[in-house]
Amino acid sequence: MTSTADTTDSTTTGTTTDLSAHWTARLAELAARHSVPGASLGILHRGELVAEAATGLANTEAGIETTTDTLFQIGSISKVWTTTVAMALVDEGLLELDAPLVSVLPELRLADEELTQGVTVRHLMTHTSGIDGDLFTDTGRGDDCLEKYTALLADTVPNHPLGATMSYCNAGFTLLGRVLEVVTGVQWDRLMRERLYVPLGLTHTATLPEDVLRFRAAIGHLGEPPAQAPQWGLMRSAGPAGLICSTPREVLKFARLHMDRGVTEDGIRILSAEGVAAMQTAQVELPDPYIIGHSWGLGWFLDTWDGRRVHGHDGGTIGQSAFLRVLPEEDLAICLLTNGGDTASLYREVFAEIARDLAGVTMRPGIEPATEPVAVDPADYVGVYQRLSSRLEIVERDGGLVMRDRITGPLAELVDETEHEYDMHPVEPGLFVVRRPGLKSWYPVVFYALDDGSRYIHHGIRATPEAG
Repeated sequence: MTSTADTTDSTTTGTTTDLSAHWTARLAELAARHSVPGASLGILHRGELVAEAATGLANTEAGIETTTDTLFQIGSISKVWTTTVAMALVDEGLLELDAPLVSVLPELRLADEELTQGVTVRHLMTHTSGIDGDLFTDTGRGDDCLEKYTALLADTVPNHPLGATMSYCNAGFTLLGRVLEVVTGVQWDRLMRERLYVPLGLTHTATLPEDVLRFRAAIGHLGEPPAQAPQWGLMRSAGPAGLICSTPREVLKFARLHMDRGVTEDGIRILSAEGVAAMQTAQVELPDPYIIGHSWGLGWFLDTWDGRRVHGHDGGTIGQSAFLRVLPEEDLAICLLTNGGDTASLYREVFAEIARDLAGVTMRPGIEPATEPVAVDPADYVGVYQRLSSRLEIVERDGGLVMRDRITGPLAELVDETEHEYDMHPVEPGLFVVRRPGLKSWYPVVFYALDDGSRYIHHGIRATPEAG
């Protein structure tokens, strides 16, 4: 089942119509191949939305078809939106990237005094604060949910010292959202609407369920084969980290803001050109440069395809996955929103084909196991690595290694299965890959040590320390 947006307006060419028709058919084919219930795609090229496509079901139980106007959860792509508003406040002199957060949040209390006094906005934007990022505690539906959440961080044990490494941190962006509220006096959901949705002319973008449900909305699907998730969305306090819902068309309007150096299509400046450039400038290298990118900027992750610069972000909520990539030198941006199945494989096929056909660019290949034997001493890696939401136990079995992955803490209440076991396949010493059930892509497991000698695993973009 497919649907395309109206392609008869004055800006549409025959080529655009043909490209939308092509991708409507192609997306349906690839989504079926990867067991994705519903998907929506948009392509922005040379300043124009050159294609929109949608396929499948937004809700399999209700039989609701996906259209190009269906709202999906864009998940952690929301972090770049939050960062954009923060950087606009930096432009206005209301916020400083490297000033301690306590200068604007004097009541802030984190796990220890060094972290409390030292953490900055830059640490939050680059995921280097050390705050354990997966504290998914519901602090209610009230406008004070970010304030209440921030208070909980006093009892959250850091998973690495401040600035010592990079570990993906949802909690840090909820904290950043609270900073924005205090600096502006405007609650985060309203602030995003005032600062981004309205000036960008977005009519199908929202965060609160009562706003999203004014439109056709997707629900996530879990498992194999995908079945409707028992819960539509995360708690409200996760908003700045991942609760925006939108369409590819409107996500690409946001991407175009950054491609046009901070100015909207109507000529409204939201962010300075210097702020745009800073967001796309590497701030920290990733211990795992194999899965999404080699470094992190401010909000964006940064990658290279075929020698060309790429910035983007992914998002994952309860059974929904989102993908955004921008190739600035090719004036190309692509957004794919999905609601279950092997979404990573769908993303790779769709984006690789678009980048090749429209820009002549070859996507960076995914990581795979070594084709030749790798000399590995299992004793070098066996152990238990643990943080708030995850316990990784590396054990030796039949001369090889196995990873037992257990989800713990509040996050465990949001998933159906909390324990998985994966065979670890070596790529080189210190680098392995695992494959999750029902997925075709390989996921890296990187063993490394901090400057103080403490041992870590980097997996799922997160740093997990060896348990003492």
